[in-house]
Amino acid sequence: MKLIVAMIQPHKLTDVKKALYDAEVHKMTVTTALGCGQQKGYTETYRGVIHNVNLLKKIKLEVAVNEDFVKPTIDAIIKGARTGKIGDGKIFVMDLGECIRIRTGEKGKDAIG
Repeated sequence: MKLIVAMIQPHKLTDVKKALYDAEVHKMTVTTALGCGQQKGYTETYRGVIHNVNLLKKIKLEVAVNEDFVKPTIDAIIKGARTGKIGDGKIFVMDLGECIRIRTGEKGKDAIG
């Protein structure tokens, strides 16, 4: 079992969701986040005052999958999120030690579904 965490651009969420659905991955958690990487933010002027905006809007996508869905999930996220420009995001893959479905008490890969 793996936990796949992806940080993507907000406007690419629809494309990533479509690519995941096409790859038969339907379960995910989506969170709005702030962060910066190579983009380093930007500056803007508001009422004559210069503001440095260095935390940009991002989407954090978390997907728990069994071993046979790791590569299709990663490939789908890349397919949906890639623009070829700085700021496309990152994907982190971590071992998932335990998963328990609260409703039924199932554990392990059966709980992920």
